[in-house]
Parts: sequence; structure tokens; C-alpha cells
Amino acid sequence: MDTPQPTPEQIQARVLHRDGLMLVIDKPAGIPVHRGPKGGANLEASFDALRFGLPRPPVLAHRLDRDTSGCLVLGRHRKATASLGLLFKHSKISKTYWAVVEDGPVEAEGEINIPLGRLNEERGWWQKPDPDGLPSQTTWKVMGRGNGLTWLALEPITGRTHQLRVHCAAMGWPIVGDNIYGNGPRFGEPSLHLHAREIVVPLSKNKPPVCVTAPVPDHLHERMLACGWNANEALDPSA
Repeated sequence: MDTPQPTPEQIQARVLHRDGLMLVIDKPAGIPVHRGPKGGANLEASFDALRFGLPRPPVLAHRLDRDTSGCLVLGRHRKATASLGLLFKHSKISKTYWAVVEDGPVEAEGEINIPLGRLNEERGWWQKPDPDGLPSQTTWKVMGRGNGLTWLALEPITGRTHQLRVHCAAMGWPIVGDNIYGNGPRFGEPSLHLHAREIVVPLSKNKPPVCVTAPVPDHLHERMLACGWNANEALDPSA
């Protein structure tokens, strides 16, 4: 289900971190970050409400898929956005995603090294495992299991489009609700169970990295509880 355009109050309520250089917001699932060719709701259209006294609205420092929720970094001015862009480009920013996958790995943790390339010209964003593609690396750790599902913490070492979704599907444990690479429905429930849980940004040389955690969205609760997640510890990043 598509998420409606956030009001100024709604987008401001999703600010998880704010300083002079950047914002980190809790992106809702079901809304794209950019305006699509057919128009419709998009996060950028609400960024004017996030100026907080600056002359221009913040801009995206990276992207999340429409159906992915969680930590999204915005640069508050041109110089900051350029610095963030370099940190993302050189993999200096660490990201931890939580996902619920079908079945799941036997081991407790591991690493996926599967090069990725474009599926075809028509589906410009879609990816596939490709021996001649770009090197792509993901580490994973089992956080819990239950009801034929596994709750994983995923860390993309590289930042390819759809990397986590393709890697999980290629390993035989697609992300619940993935309607491109997994067994998710084209429309309706369950929606994609992928959440950008935590991001660590070493933006200032003289200060410790900024670490931000996004709360688990409602649509993940049922299956994460089945895998042993404790909702009462939801504010604890180690929960």
C-alpha cells in the first residue's frame, strides 16, 4: 500500500538526528524518496519542512528503496552533502539493516560475495547475480528464528542497488514481502520486511561518529516477534 504524502508535522516528527551538517530521518515504508515519472507522493516533496532555519531544504545523501523503512541521511547544505557523498562512496558509513527472511541460513553468521549486474535494459534498477558484474559484499548475522523465518542483521560492505534483496534471494532465503526477487505479492501484504536499523556516520574529524537507530515499524512487528524480538527492548539498539 502506498504511503500518502507526509505533512510538515509528520516529516518533522520523523527526525531522528539533527545537527548543523545533516539530518537523519526515519523513512516510512511505501513512499519513494524521489518524485517518479507519474508523480505521486515522495519524500523530497516534504523536505521544505526540514529547513529548520536554513535558506534551503536538505537533500538526499543516499537512497532507500520505496518499500524499505528506517535511517535516511540528508545533507543540510552543499558542503555537508558533498562530504557525506564521499563518505558513502568510499564505504566509510556503516549501515545495519534488519530483515526477516524465509527459511534462513543454517550458520549463525557469514558473508555473501556475489557480483551484481543489471537485469536488463527495460528494468533499469533491477539487479541479478552476474559473474561479470560489480563486486558486492554483505555480512550477515542471525538475530533470531521462528515459524520458518529468520531475523537477520545485514551489513552491506558495498552499496549496490537492491544488494541486500538480491543477495538474500540468491542464497535461497528471500526477504519476506519482496515482490521483485522473492515471493512477495505484487500488491498488498506482506510488505517488504527490510528496515535500515542503524547508521554510523563519521562526519566530523574532531567528534565521535554519529550513531542513529530507527525504531522498528509496525509492519515488521508480527514476524519479528515470532523470531524472538522483544518489543519492550525496542529502544535498545542491541535488542
